[in-house]
Amino acid sequence: MPRLLVFLAALMWLMGASVQAQESPPVKDLILPGESFLVEKRPAFILWPAADKRQKPQPWVCYSPTLPGLPDQHEKWMHEKFLAAGIAVAGIDVGEGHGSPEARALFSKLYEELTERRGFAKRMVLLGRSRGGLWNAAWAVENTDKVAGFAGIYPVFDLRSYPKLEAAAPAYKLTAEQLAQQLDQHNPIAKVSRLAKAKIPVYLIHGDQDVVVPLEANSGAFQKIYADAGVSDLVTLNVAPGQGHNYWEGFFRCEPLIDFAIERARAGAK
Repeated sequence: MPRLLVFLAALMWLMGASVQAQESPPVKDLILPGESFLVEKRPAFILWPAADKRQKPQPWVCYSPTLPGLPDQHEKWMHEKFLAAGIAVAGIDVGEGHGSPEARALFSKLYEELTERRGFAKRMVLLGRSRGGLWNAAWAVENTDKVAGFAGIYPVFDLRSYPKLEAAAPAYKLTAEQLAQQLDQHNPIAKVSRLAKAKIPVYLIHGDQDVVVPLEANSGAFQKIYADAGVSDLVTLNVAPGQGHNYWEGFFRCEPLIDFAIERARAGAK
C-alpha cells in the first residue's frame, strides 16, 4: 500500500508538471508562425517560412526593434511577403540599448545561435524601423562581412537626433558629456563609411516631414556618405512626400523595399 501511494503521488506530480509546462506562456507573442526562445536571457524569435519553402542555408532578415509588441500588425503584410518567398525573419530584444556595446554583443549572440546551431545563412539582411535602424547599423558597421544588405523604414542613424545623448548615455554607461566626447566611437552615422567601403547595398524609405527622426540627419546623411565614397549607386533613398514618423501604409507595403530585402537575403545564402 505505501508503495502504491508513493507511485500515485509521483504520477500526480508528473502530470502536474506536464500541464504546467504546456501552459507556460511563450517567451514572446508572435504575429506569424514561428518560435520564441531566450538568447543570453533575452527574448528572441524566428518567423519561419512554410516547411516546403525553407532552405539550407536559410536566408533571413534580421528585424529591429524587437521590443515587446514588435514586430506588430503594421508590419505583418511585409513579413508575410518574406515568409512566402522562403525568407525567415528573426530578432532579439536588447531593450533600449541604443546601439551600445552590450546591445551589439547580444546581436552577435543571436547571430551565433542562428548560424551555428539553426542552419541560417552567414550573411543576412538587416531591416530596421525607427530606432531599429540604430540597433542594426551599430552592429553592421562592425560586422560588414556578415551583411548582405541593409534596409530601413525611417531609420535612426545619429544618436544626436534620436534618442539624443542624454537619453542614450546610460545604455553606454557614460554621462552625456562623456558620450559626446566619444561620439565617433559609438555613433553609427560616424562609421557608415565602413558599409560603403564594404559595398553593402542599401534601401531606405523616409518621410520628408519626419520631426522625430529627421530625414536630413539620418537617411539623408547616410546617402551622402555613400555618395562621397563613390558608391551612390548602392543606396536607394525613397523619400515619402508629406509623411512623418507614422503608420502610413506606404512605409510597410513598400514593394521595392520588400523585393530588395528578398533579393539580398537570397544572395546572402549563396
